[in-house]
Amino acid sequence: MEITKDKSHISVCICTYKRPELLRQLLIELGRQDTAELFGYSIVVADNDRAESARSVVRVFSENSQIAVNYCVEPEQNIALARNKALENASGDFVAFIDDDELPARNWLLTLFETCNRYRADGVLGPVKPRFEHMPPQWVMKGKFYERPTYETGFVIDWKKGRTGNVLLRKRIIGGCKQAFRTDFLTGEDQDFFRRMIEKGHVFIWCNEAVAYELVPPVRWSRWFMLRRALLRGKIALVHPSSDALDIAKSLVAIPMYTLLLPIMFLLGQHVFMKYLIKIFDHLGKIFALIGIDPIKEQYVTE
Repeated sequence: MEITKDKSHISVCICTYKRPELLRQLLIELGRQDTAELFGYSIVVADNDRAESARSVVRVFSENSQIAVNYCVEPEQNIALARNKALENASGDFVAFIDDDELPARNWLLTLFETCNRYRADGVLGPVKPRFEHMPPQWVMKGKFYERPTYETGFVIDWKKGRTGNVLLRKRIIGGCKQAFRTDFLTGEDQDFFRRMIEKGHVFIWCNEAVAYELVPPVRWSRWFMLRRALLRGKIALVHPSSDALDIAKSLVAIPMYTLLLPIMFLLGQHVFMKYLIKIFDHLGKIFALIGIDPIKEQYVTE
């Protein structure tokens, strides 16, 4: 689809890393988006794999689709760098982000676009719901570990609710940013982005009808996976500008308090026990980072 001057254009940005099959499925669904002829759109794929594992997938899709795809590579593994690379190659006056393990509803872009214009917002976020190829253990379902909070359409979000797994932004708000996403964040770079944008006076709202579905593979049902991810979250929380001595004090109090509660939580069920154990590891990650211990050296916890 060509960019036209008489209608808005959306660049849909995907940052991907060694997930060719999931990327292929996502591209197929993006090729089916309903626009109601209100806007045009194209796709930007930022491959964060220096071996360019996504190139062939993009090529095959391009050969069989009328949707224009701009493929680019960010060889240094860093999600913030990959997002910035995608923005550098985005040509629309709107930019959407969706993760490479998600699938959008057919009206996803249209719903985001109409909501953004209706509320005259600088950006719109939508819900990401889990999708399971196999039924997970009962404790995972009861604990709702992969169900995220949702809000009424039109709800104005704060920066702590900001994320880029399902979002539409007016590109003009990024103009002048030397580094839209800060590379010192290994994760949480999206929350930092929204914090800085909101401080500038930009307004972002929620659209509960613009749904994307995230694959939750069996590896993520592992207790150790959940705990390692919590350690990484804690480590990154320490470098966030909003982190202060009070946060450290809260962690120092929370760790022994939650630890003492664990036997009681265990009696209430595995799902309750794991929720509190994850809270402990979130706080531990912060304290470990403070004293220079780094149990999670990877940039991402993926398995």
